[in-house]
Amino acid sequence: MDLLATLMRELHFAAAGYRRLELAAPWAISFSQAGLRGIHVVIKGRCEAVFGEEDVEPLDAGDLIIAPRADPHVLRSPGALKSANVPAAELATQTAAGRIRSGGEGEKTVILCGAFDFRDADHPALAGLPRIVHIRGSNGRLPKWLRGYVEALLVEATDEGPGSDVVMARLSGAIVTRALRSGLESMDNPGWLRGLQDPAIARALATLHEAYGHDWTIETLARAVGLSRATFAARFRDLVGEAPMAYLFGCRMRQASRLLHEGKSLGQVAEAVGYSSEAAFSTAFRRHAGVSPGQFRKRRICKAERYWRRPRLALGLCQHYV
Repeated sequence: MDLLATLMRELHFAAAGYRRLELAAPWAISFSQAGLRGIHVVIKGRCEAVFGEEDVEPLDAGDLIIAPRADPHVLRSPGALKSANVPAAELATQTAAGRIRSGGEGEKTVILCGAFDFRDADHPALAGLPRIVHIRGSNGRLPKWLRGYVEALLVEATDEGPGSDVVMARLSGAIVTRALRSGLESMDNPGWLRGLQDPAIARALATLHEAYGHDWTIETLARAVGLSRATFAARFRDLVGEAPMAYLFGCRMRQASRLLHEGKSLGQVAEAVGYSSEAAFSTAFRRHAGVSPGQFRKRRICKAERYWRRPRLALGLCQHYV
């Protein structure tokens, strides 16, 4: 089972939007919209990405960075310490097209800037992601695997047509998945992705995600991956960041939420996620969500109706991020 592919399917890219930025030093742009996760590809020139006050990441042509946790950050021309940060949302309002020009009269830099959003923003895997994934180019060129994606995104960003939001979301998903795969060995935050680095814990995660409804215990999981109960429990908690049964409970409740949203009956949902009765499932779900399954279903329907009355989310991202 490809666990990284499973992760990306479960997170589900809700939407994405991009702009081509043509900048001249000095310049500085802040990205701080809540919940939006950034993708920045340096096509020409160089710049700096700043997370916090002192975490400065130099970027050269061909580099890709992703901010998968939606941490606020600033892109700026090298040494532009005194330049006022222009919010990305303010820049985006200056044009309805996908190309934005800004800055002074100095060194030129071109960046493909994008934002994406996950439908399952509470997935535990997100807590284990680093705040920045940096994939370096080679001699000023993009990595070979990235070039085709960037060319397609540039076309969609500057000449949007019907279905552009879907195309950009799919391309974003592919880029993020490949970038995470490339940088997997360097991730040291506790979480789902770090667990993939340990063969036994990776097998345990695969086992859980293949069968949420099985009557799992710590003992049966430990036996399935060839570890003692104590060793398995300690290693799982250390790598993933929570106890095995707590992780399983979260997985079951997220799966139950999706099934309720799809219109499955209470009995079908209870059976699918490993509960012997509707009453037992309802009690567990209320503990997790704070409302009964029926109330949750009605609330989700209302939210969906309000969503579809709004403009497309991808357009919102373009207007409010860059």
